[in-house]
Amino acid sequence: MATQTVDAQDAARWDAVEEATELMNDGRFIEALVALRNVIKADPRNPYAFHFLGAALFETGERETAREAYRAALRLAPNYLGARVALSHLLRQLGDLDGALSQANEALRRFPGDGEAMQAAGLAYAAKGNRKAAKKQLEGFLKSNPELETRLEVEQILGMLGIAGENEPVEFD
Repeated sequence: MATQTVDAQDAARWDAVEEATELMNDGRFIEALVALRNVIKADPRNPYAFHFLGAALFETGERETAREAYRAALRLAPNYLGARVALSHLLRQLGDLDGALSQANEALRRFPGDGEAMQAAGLAYAAKGNRKAAKKQLEGFLKSNPELETRLEVEQILGMLGIAGENEPVEFD
């Protein structure tokens, strides 16, 4: 009975962000921000609302605020893989390479072998200059059969890893 209640609540929380995600898919990020803030006012424990708030904020250039939204999602739902991977990528882009790697490794600890987490770890390792670890994670990511565009990007980064010294960071953002 308790599991059904949790599942129903989870489904309701997904439903609550549906309009905002449609707005985001249409590139209407400002409208999505308004919708997501309304969802959060109605249910401040909705991790999906905070995750998509982070994504919309990222798209509007509010990266530091996006970081806090992703962190809020993870405080509410520590196993929310999408939020953890998004936070890892964002931290890397903000220059917090240790934080990015920490989030990616936590995602892998919670979800061993997950392709998205392996990609996040590989990119963080590459940015830190640990080419051997980056190569291992990115090759693992490719085994997860990612979409073609992402596969091509990662293959290009893997090619870059073979150039220059072992401990030189790779710039790709």
